[in-house]
Amino acid sequence: MNKEEEVHRQRIAAIGLAAMAALAIAACGSASSSSSSSSAAAAPSSSSASSSAASSSSGSASPGGAKTLVGAGSTLVAPLVSEWQPVYDTKFGVAITYGAIGSGGGIEQATARTVNFGASDAPLTSSQEASCKCLEIPWALAAVAIAYHVNGVPNHLHFTGPVLADIWLGKIKRWNDPAIQALNPGVKLPSTPIVPVHRTDGSGDTFAFTNYLSKISPQFKSQIGNAVLVNWPGGIGGKGNSGVGGALSATNGAIAYITLAYVVENNFDYGLVQNAAGRYISPGIPSIEAAAAAFPTVPTGGMQGVSITDPPASAPTAYPISTFTYVLVPPGNSPAVVSALKAFIDWAITSGQPLGAKLEFAPLPSAVVKADQTDVSLIK
Repeated sequence: MNKEEEVHRQRIAAIGLAAMAALAIAACGSASSSSSSSSAAAAPSSSSASSSAASSSSGSASPGGAKTLVGAGSTLVAPLVSEWQPVYDTKFGVAITYGAIGSGGGIEQATARTVNFGASDAPLTSSQEASCKCLEIPWALAAVAIAYHVNGVPNHLHFTGPVLADIWLGKIKRWNDPAIQALNPGVKLPSTPIVPVHRTDGSGDTFAFTNYLSKISPQFKSQIGNAVLVNWPGGIGGKGNSGVGGALSATNGAIAYITLAYVVENNFDYGLVQNAAGRYISPGIPSIEAAAAAFPTVPTGGMQGVSITDPPASAPTAYPISTFTYVLVPPGNSPAVVSALKAFIDWAITSGQPLGAKLEFAPLPSAVVKADQTDVSLIK
């Protein structure tokens, strides 16, 4: 491990417990969609800068209308929502209740109109758009890490997209396979069987990971495909990040795709993934920002997401499994809720962004914020 990687690991490890505490609290909110979630997340370490940014008003929307908003969905964005909740309630007197039930659940609840807003790391499919009729607005920017548990093997192994695809396809079966060994010269790899771990629930992490591998491997695209829930040919499954993390911890030889904050909180080893420029990249704010910057044009109108996995070689520092996560706004909310939603989302995409830094959420690019604000005006 070089000095830069160690500093990066120590920094994100320090925030891991706060991220997971926030995730646990957000998940508790899913038990009842009518009760407000509380937050145990600590204030940002650079509290003066973040608090100042978070408490200033950005955008044209002003809070008003309903005093409670109810949402559900993505577990990836839940720690950030838990940071937003107390700040927004204190400043504007609007309680945000959020249930971390997974992206698939967020899409289902938004479609069923049982929440005021949903959240998903996966853009809506054409059929989901037709059913939900929701606006989908990117409001956070994060990454999916590749974690592994192999006794005696060092942290930060190198992986490529084709090797990861072949692992989850079941073609690479042992850790000392020549394809892995060639990427990690000088590392003594054991003959331990590889156990791929996947999500069993509808997951935005699964969507981002399969989206990336579908771009890299034609066989993966045709055999497994890209969705929030796919049919894996083998390995073991876990529900939510906690289930995947539990399987990873308990299984020597396991490898998993999992949210970065959960990786560092549990001190899992994680890999550096080769990008299109041929560099092996660690997930983190700079590399996530670089991935988003490679896609300067984003759709407006709130009816289409954008994939930022596998950025081109012109983005040499980009992490290749980065992803936007979206707020889903269904039609049919009351005028009071519409007014409050517009204000909250406008705040989240502007003044709320600095609160994500300690959780390894990258700030939204200015072009995305501009497009988002156009979309916010369409909420009704």
